[in-house]
Amino acid sequence: MSRRPRSSTERLMRILRHTLLTIVGVQLGVAIGMSLVDSYRRRGKKPKPFPVTAPRTVEIGEGTVTTYTYGADLYADMLAAIEGARRQILFETYIWKGDEVGEQFKAALAAAADRGVEVYCIYDGFANLVVSPRFKHFPANMLVLRYPVYTAGLRFFDLRRYGRDHRKILVVDDSVGFVGGYNIGTPYETEWRDTHVRITGPGVWDLKRAFADFWNLNRRRRIRHSERPLLLETASTWEPQIRFHRNVPRLWMFPIRSMYLEAINRASHNVWMTHAYFIPDQDFVDAMKDAARRGVDVRLLVPLKSNHIVADWISRGYFSQLLGAGVRIFRFRDAMVHAKTSTVDGTWSTVGTANVDRLSLQGNYEINVEVIDESFAKTLEEIYEVDESNSLELTSSEWEARDLHRKFTEFVLAPLRPLL
Repeated sequence: MSRRPRSSTERLMRILRHTLLTIVGVQLGVAIGMSLVDSYRRRGKKPKPFPVTAPRTVEIGEGTVTTYTYGADLYADMLAAIEGARRQILFETYIWKGDEVGEQFKAALAAAADRGVEVYCIYDGFANLVVSPRFKHFPANMLVLRYPVYTAGLRFFDLRRYGRDHRKILVVDDSVGFVGGYNIGTPYETEWRDTHVRITGPGVWDLKRAFADFWNLNRRRRIRHSERPLLLETASTWEPQIRFHRNVPRLWMFPIRSMYLEAINRASHNVWMTHAYFIPDQDFVDAMKDAARRGVDVRLLVPLKSNHIVADWISRGYFSQLLGAGVRIFRFRDAMVHAKTSTVDGTWSTVGTANVDRLSLQGNYEINVEVIDESFAKTLEEIYEVDESNSLELTSSEWEARDLHRKFTEFVLAPLRPLL
């Protein structure tokens, strides 16, 4: 008598396991298939020209902030800063391609080290797996930290140790710092629309401290020799209008999400956001919807087609909610927009490395600069309007009329949101 219930329970559990595995298999199969098809379609295709804004500088407190929207302009000023360095260079990037632009940066950093400048470099090992091993051999007088592909060691279940280093920082001689969305590589020089800022004044010290903290947290190695610690020589001066927010998974610190939510919840006039990948949690979506319903002009600008097609499809799963609440959605066409920027009420703005997705807001090492300044907010608003001129606005009627297979694909991929 006792065997039958146990047998029935076992059969039910088997059915549930098989069903779950089938669902997950379908989701992953669809995602992989879409990625392969998209990669095939992109072969040999070049992005079309897009409107850009020339570098703009505003004075903030005791320093300045210059905004870049075109890679060629940014790289020229970054290389000039490196070539003019006299004492120290701190360079950190997520992707560092071994192409023409990547070689230019490597050569400039090596030349600085040869003339006696202290050169510290950090790059993410996983993001550069496809880069030639030859490129990753650096001169002995450069201090280089390759953030490991696998970082957990024997602590397999410690989620704090799985974040990638997604930051992009350059600090030269305590006098100038760069931070934003640009990686280092030839495609980003002319083919991608991104946003970066150049900072002078007291804010540079916050960037330097951010670099040093990451270096010191990750410099130790179990097998190879550990890098020496990077010690700060003097204390910095506070700049009340500029604040840097750092996500540090090892310390379970994720302030960037809170920064965004606070700004959106306080908004009374406008919230204009540009994001390469938009896969928020429901609280983030609700904050945007609530702002729109109380009369705030909420706009979201995303790529029409990004370099990650699965992320695009998952992102679209939020469009019905947002459009229904009155949020306007614009899709940047003909090129990849990789920027991570927002501006609120003509006063508050942010530029940084963090996307609005789980990996950035609750997983990776990220850094965003928060600026409270009307002139800088005006600059970002003008840049947003230029980008909007190259975008297609998505209307509610157009969205609701999409094909049934598109709705089905969004439904199938929706459970993958927590992974991205």
